[in-house]
Amino acid sequence: MKPPPPRDLVVRARDLVWDWVRSAPGTHIWLLIIGVTSLVIASASEGLEQFLLHRNSSNIHELNEHPVPALLISGFWIERPGSFLLYAVMFELVHANVERWMGSWRWLLTVGAAHIAATLASQELVLLAIEGHRLPRSMTHVVDIGVSYGLAAAAGVLTYRLPSPWRYAYLVGVLAFFGVPLVTGATFTDFGHAIALAMGFACWPLTPAARVGPQDEGPCSIEGGTSGKAGPGGGAPPPGGRQE
Repeated sequence: MKPPPPRDLVVRARDLVWDWVRSAPGTHIWLLIIGVTSLVIASASEGLEQFLLHRNSSNIHELNEHPVPALLISGFWIERPGSFLLYAVMFELVHANVERWMGSWRWLLTVGAAHIAATLASQELVLLAIEGHRLPRSMTHVVDIGVSYGLAAAAGVLTYRLPSPWRYAYLVGVLAFFGVPLVTGATFTDFGHAIALAMGFACWPLTPAARVGPQDEGPCSIEGGTSGKAGPGGGAPPPGGRQE
């Protein structure tokens, strides 16, 4: 059999990439914005870099001065632009798969709520530590930006997408990844990750697996995850829970 010409292979590859991007638009719009802000940080002078990082942080000072912008904008910046490629890989592995499965709006609700709740809870912890003289008052201006809280929530809800026995191995790995730092000298960020992960687990009712009966079998719908069929392992209950 004669192999297809290179031009056809390029067209097929382009179509596959485009279909993947369209299947998770929120993930890729978010990733594009992070790419732009990372370029801004990478090309800025040291003084401008520090100004941007602090001005767009969701620390105590910014939450008091500009609560809504601080909560929203902080999720579109990363402190080290050199880590952008790592985040891109994580977005494709975690966010894109969760968005394709749950649908864009449910995915956005999950990661958005987790980002806000984890940010507020972790900064409340910082405030209590400052008031108890366990942290300096300069921590009210600490740089607190990034996308890791949303990633932690997406990683949690992704548990329900995996078939057995991979689901349980993945669950152990996720709990170890976020749990070990929490019990070995946790920072306020580690506390926030734990909150976000727990919220991801709590978003089981938003998943397609929670909206189908145990008798339903078949592939999940890619478009919004609203098919009446559950994918492999799709009907699994939350960890330690029971399917109704």
